[in-house]
Amino acid sequence: MHRPWSILAAGLWLAGLGAFASPGGSHSETPFLQAMEDMHRAMAALPAGGDTDRDFAGLMLLHHRGAIDMARAQLLHGKDPALRRLAQEIVIEQQAEIELMRLWLARQR
Repeated sequence: MHRPWSILAAGLWLAGLGAFASPGGSHSETPFLQAMEDMHRAMAALPAGGDTDRDFAGLMLLHHRGAIDMARAQLLHGKDPALRRLAQEIVIEQQAEIELMRLWLARQR
């Protein structure tokens, strides 16, 4: 079955790797890149459902988990106070959105 979001996720993953590549280093050397790689792998592995609402909720749930992982890396390693505040807000807001999507998906079973 054709999975257009898998193709899109793979393309975004590859584009993102180029954008954050460090000269001569592995992409997994930074927590941000590892979080992106993990997120895109999970998104590409999500089975095609054919239901736009379920597919959206499933993909966004994984996307939000990746954003939380990257925000936590910022909180651990970042120095800029404004970016650290933003990262904390991302963790709080996206956790709440994940819970909404998780509950919505559970009701669809």
